[in-house]
Amino acid sequence: MLVGKKYPEKMKETVMNGMGLVTSIIGISMALETENILYPLSGIALGAIIGEWLNIESWINKLGEALESRFGKQSQGLFAKGFVSATLLFCVGPMAIIGGIQDGLTGDFRTLAAKAAIDGFTSIAFASSLGLGVGFSALPVSLYQGAITLGAGFFDRVLTDQMVTEMTAAGGLLLFAIGLSLLEIKRMRVANLLPAIFLTPAICYLVQLIGSGAGF
Repeated sequence: MLVGKKYPEKMKETVMNGMGLVTSIIGISMALETENILYPLSGIALGAIIGEWLNIESWINKLGEALESRFGKQSQGLFAKGFVSATLLFCVGPMAIIGGIQDGLTGDFRTLAAKAAIDGFTSIAFASSLGLGVGFSALPVSLYQGAITLGAGFFDRVLTDQMVTEMTAAGGLLLFAIGLSLLEIKRMRVANLLPAIFLTPAICYLVQLIGSGAGF
C-alpha cells in the first residue's frame, strides 16, 4: 500500500488490468475442470436467485463502506471496492475449503499455507491500486476459513471427488466474473452468486443420491 501511493494512476490502471486478466484466466481454467456443465450451471442459477433474495452484495458493500468511513475516509470509494473485490477473490477458490478441511481433520495446514502465500502476493498487487480495503478483507476471509476448519468433519464426510470438481468449476465461473469486473468489461453482483459454491456440490450429491436409489 505504501508503494502504491507512489504509483502513477496509469500504472495502477495497468496493474489492475493485469490482475483482471490473470483472474479471468484462472477462472476459465477452473471452470473447464467440470465433468458435467449442468452442475455449475444449476448451482449458478439457483445461487443467483438465493443471493439476490438475501442481497449478499449489499451487505458486503455496507460492511466495506462502514470500514471505509472509519479507516479510509480519503480513499474516494476505493476502500470499499478493494475490500469487496479481495474478499470475493480470496473466498471463492477451492483451496480455502480443501485446505480448511485438511487442517481441521489432520492438522495439515500446508494447503492453507500455500493459499496464504498466493493471497499475500496477490494482495500486494491489489493494494497498490485499491489501497487499505484489501488488507481488511483478511477479517471475513479468516472467519470463512475458520468456519470451514471447524466444520471439517462434516465436509469431509459429505464431499466426494466429483462434488469438489464441480464446486471448483462453479468457483472458476465466479472468478471469471470478478476478472470481468476488474477489467471493467461487465460489472456483476458477484457476491450474490456466492451460494453457488455450496449449492453446486449439493446438487451433485442429490443427483448421485437419486441415481443410486434408482439403481443407476
